[in-house]
Amino acid sequence: MTPPVPTYSAAHRLYVKSLYKRYLVNSLNWYIRRDLWREKAIEIRAEFERNRNITDPRALALVLEQAEERLAREIHPDPYRPPLFPDGTKWERNLPPRMFSAKEKADALATH
Repeated sequence: MTPPVPTYSAAHRLYVKSLYKRYLVNSLNWYIRRDLWREKAIEIRAEFERNRNITDPRALALVLEQAEERLAREIHPDPYRPPLFPDGTKWERNLPPRMFSAKEKADALATH
């Protein structure tokens, strides 16, 4: 009887999912057209699927380390940021005016 395949922790699965998403987001920063990006996304998925069945922890650590290094090497220098997110082009633009309480309004009108 063969020993059961070791299951990895939830933290490990979250880390791999995060790495996969960072790869996809970085590739989306490099490709403007979604049809071209989709081909790259399929290549990234295939790469992750090739390494899916690695059970040796040392080999897996080496693969993940190489993936992190490759991602750091290929990171986009000016990533896309949605306009309304922090550092976006519309971040904190046209903020609504401050609402004063009745007392503050009366005090301001009394000073003039």
